[in-house]
Amino acid sequence: MKPVAIFQHDPLQRPGYLLRFLDEVGIASRIIRPSEGDDVPCSARCFSGIVFLGSDASVNDRLPWIERELRLADDALASDVPVLGHCFGGQLLARALGATVQKSPWPNIGWTRLRVTPAARSLFGANTQVLAFNWHYETFAIPQGATRILFGEHCLNKGFIHGQHLAFQSHLEVTEEIVRAWCAAHRAELAAAHGPAVQHEAEILTSLPQRLATVHKAARCAYATWAAPMIQPPRAYHFGPRARAARPPIQRDVHTGTRP
Repeated sequence: MKPVAIFQHDPLQRPGYLLRFLDEVGIASRIIRPSEGDDVPCSARCFSGIVFLGSDASVNDRLPWIERELRLADDALASDVPVLGHCFGGQLLARALGATVQKSPWPNIGWTRLRVTPAARSLFGANTQVLAFNWHYETFAIPQGATRILFGEHCLNKGFIHGQHLAFQSHLEVTEEIVRAWCAAHRAELAAAHGPAVQHEAEILTSLPQRLATVHKAARCAYATWAAPMIQPPRAYHFGPRARAARPPIQRDVHTGTRP
């Protein structure tokens, strides 16, 4: 099985719970950090899936690594390689599909309860709402041919699905360590941010384990749907007249750097 490529653009915005999920279901992964000089592959076909994580950069910035990632996303779409995007990554997928990304009316920082559209109920275990963590100043339009899956009170386009590709204008992958480190590193930004969709550090850190358990429950449903084509079914081994099922050996991860 080919690995899933995970594109990480910031030391704080790590794959977190997503990497834990991939480990549990036996899908190998490789972390690539283009903003730190890692090469962006020219072809998506050497991967079973591609994940784009968050970034402090804007997807509209004319940076060489962003342009290379856009070309890779184009190749993944043309090659039927599933793409998953979180926040910046969702915006990059939207741009690859021809949609615009523009500044939001106000910052969206903290916990938000999002509504699930009727078309996406099966994606989240029949739930009508999901909790998500947010930290963004821009938002994507829904690409032509895509379906909105999530919307919020202060941001209409919080997620879309396009065939086997998923985009979230939020973070389902965060862990307690990631949220605490993010808040600590950006205290000045949090103090300066204002608006109806902004929470500050004390509020963000309140009931953190309980909130994350809720987020991860929704994330697991979405990740399982996205990764379903990559999960190998058990094989049957025959011993005389009886047969028994056995799972293939779990593949080792090939990601670089430390795990979150």
